[in-house]
Amino acid sequence: MADETTGATAGGLAALTAQLERMGVEHKTAESSAIVVLPGTRKLKTVCLLTPAPDSLRIEAFVCRNPEENHAGVHEWLLQRNRRLFGIAYTVDAQGDIYLVGQLPPSLADDDLDRLLGQVLEAADGDFNKILERGFSTSIKREWEWRVDRGESLANLEQFRHLTGES
Repeated sequence: MADETTGATAGGLAALTAQLERMGVEHKTAESSAIVVLPGTRKLKTVCLLTPAPDSLRIEAFVCRNPEENHAGVHEWLLQRNRRLFGIAYTVDAQGDIYLVGQLPPSLADDDLDRLLGQVLEAADGDFNKILERGFSTSIKREWEWRVDRGESLANLEQFRHLTGES
């Protein structure tokens, strides 16, 4: 039975990688998964792991490390956000790191896979700063002050100016 499952998984990976190639999606394979890197603007890249199984396709993408503060506020926001997501949901691992995960049918049409990857990118990239504001506000303010004191560039912190009290 184990050989059948392994063979089905390997066949699923071959079919998935062929589909990604046909769609023009850059990817790599590692063990029994396809790895897709989605480029973003707020979160510079989101790494997605697509793992086929005989009865499902699992998607998992790291979004953010464990918040330093306001865990309840971050988790409440993530749960509320889950209501508006398609095919994926936010979750946390044993260390408190934030991921997007989904368990889908074993094969998806090209349009559905494209929509799923788009949803992961939209969520991870679009929600990234909102998560940082809620879970890392103190660190962001400290970094802002440190850079101002030393005359360092604030370019990649400008989107958080509202947290500092400066206008």
